[in-house]
Amino acid sequence: MISIVDDDEFARAAMKGLVRSLGYAVTTYSSAEDFLNSGDINETSCLITDLHLPGLSGVELHRRLLADGIAVPTIVVTGLADEGTRSQVLAAGAVGFLSKPFGRKSLNDCLKTVCAY
Repeated sequence: MISIVDDDEFARAAMKGLVRSLGYAVTTYSSAEDFLNSGDINETSCLITDLHLPGLSGVELHRRLLADGIAVPTIVVTGLADEGTRSQVLAAGAVGFLSKPFGRKSLNDCLKTVCAY
């Protein structure tokens, strides 16, 4: 199952539809805290999270999971991307980084990489 965390309702719904159209089961959450409290962490094979969230950021969520011994491959997405941000996100251990808006092919390529982990 792929879990999507994004505080923007429109972006969350669009990503959910896109990921489903690629053949994956999907759950969505509006915050990192909602995801952490969901009970779905152990069912999550990939996490797609927005970088900028209220409360814990996407990178902080990824680090929290790692600190808890949960190594979920994580793709971070953001509408405010630059090379420095991309480098920081990947250095934090994310396996993918996508700039919004991104297309079906970009997401599919990223998910194929994640599924290889």
